[in-house]
Amino acid sequence: MFTTLSGRFLILTVVFVMLAEVLIFVPSIARFRLDYLTERMERAQIASLALLGADEMIPENVEAELLENAGVLNVVLRRDAMRQLVLSSDLPGPVAKTVDLRDPMALVLIRDAVVRFVTPTPEVIRVIAEPARGGGVQIEAAIDTGDLYAAMIEYGLNILWLSLIISIITSVFLFLAVRRLLVMPIKALVGHMKAYAAAPEDARRIIEPASRIRELNEAETTLRDLETQLSQSLRQKERLAQLGTAVAKISHDLRNILTTATLLADRMEMVDDPTVRRVAPKIVKSLTRAVNLTEGTLAFGRAEEAAPALQLIDARPFFEEICEGEQLAVAKEDVTIRHDAPPGLTLRIDPDQMHRVIGNLIRNARQAIQVSGGAGEVIVAASDIGDAWQIRVTDTGPGLPPKAQEKLFQAFQGNVRKGGTGLGLVIASELIRGHGGTLTLEHTGEAGTTFLIHLPRSVDAG
Repeated sequence: MFTTLSGRFLILTVVFVMLAEVLIFVPSIARFRLDYLTERMERAQIASLALLGADEMIPENVEAELLENAGVLNVVLRRDAMRQLVLSSDLPGPVAKTVDLRDPMALVLIRDAVVRFVTPTPEVIRVIAEPARGGGVQIEAAIDTGDLYAAMIEYGLNILWLSLIISIITSVFLFLAVRRLLVMPIKALVGHMKAYAAAPEDARRIIEPASRIRELNEAETTLRDLETQLSQSLRQKERLAQLGTAVAKISHDLRNILTTATLLADRMEMVDDPTVRRVAPKIVKSLTRAVNLTEGTLAFGRAEEAAPALQLIDARPFFEEICEGEQLAVAKEDVTIRHDAPPGLTLRIDPDQMHRVIGNLIRNARQAIQVSGGAGEVIVAASDIGDAWQIRVTDTGPGLPPKAQEKLFQAFQGNVRKGGTGLGLVIASELIRGHGGTLTLEHTGEAGTTFLIHLPRSVDAG
């Protein structure tokens, strides 16, 4: 219960009501003490006036009874200029303090009341007051504080029980009100969220704002908009997933058909007919582009790449293997592929995935140089900058056109060369993100292009 909103509200209500009662109790106990002393002085005045009206001395037992009924130990009445001890008895002790009720200050009354409330030891005090209805100039009385302390304690306990009753009643009503106005609507809202989460594609489960409380109505409206957008997005993604599955199946079958057609086209080049020899290479190139497109589509449509199996490797032999393999693919000696990795440099990477990334960047650079019709060079450089490793693939090609730079890492849109799929850099960027790093275009222009791979050493740095 104490972990719920209504339970905590109940506890806070009790605490705040009791705190308010404490703040009220301090001045009220001071008023109680003042009323107590004033009443005793009025009783003392009545007793003294009754004694003054008698012409003869009264017995001691009658005087003691008058003092007991008045609640005082003695009475001194001042009428005109003379002070007269009207009633008297033996005092249990010396007078410890004088209390003047003629013109009391609020703070003084509160202070004296608190001191008396926390001081249980009885003592005799001298109280001075102004007689009621012109019964003299001044009246004084000695009062034993034992009865006063007991009366104040009784009054305090009554206030405490009353405060508890008020707190309980107030808390129960507030508990029910909060539960009805806040807790139940919030639970209903949570219930709507759970029902929607069970089947987000079901539009009937989208919440309809119905709360009359403005804040809750705003929350329901916001939730409705969010669920509507999410449902639309899920339906769209479901259609795209179905379309992607269909495209993958078509691409798989089409790749097999195109592979067979490519083999047949290769055999056409052996025919002696001049027309066939002239047309066959073009057919082979067209079929090769089609095969590359279908293979790229299948690669991009696969499930998410597996997490990289990171290991420390020596950079120089790793880059030498990649560069030698890519150099063999160069038809003419017009493009030179080399690496520039310092001896002893080690990298923490997944060799297979990084081989795919760097190989793709080298092929793109090589093809860009060959398309431009000139000779050039592709350099793979690596360095250790302390908190990360950096790998740069630089070429001396013509650079990337502005249009290609805008959508360089967007699937099917960042292709630079004719016949490209635009998927190579997208897949490479995804593999580098799996390493916790980034793949960015550092520079491009007429002097060439540089791609930068940044691999942080620590997991948090990525």
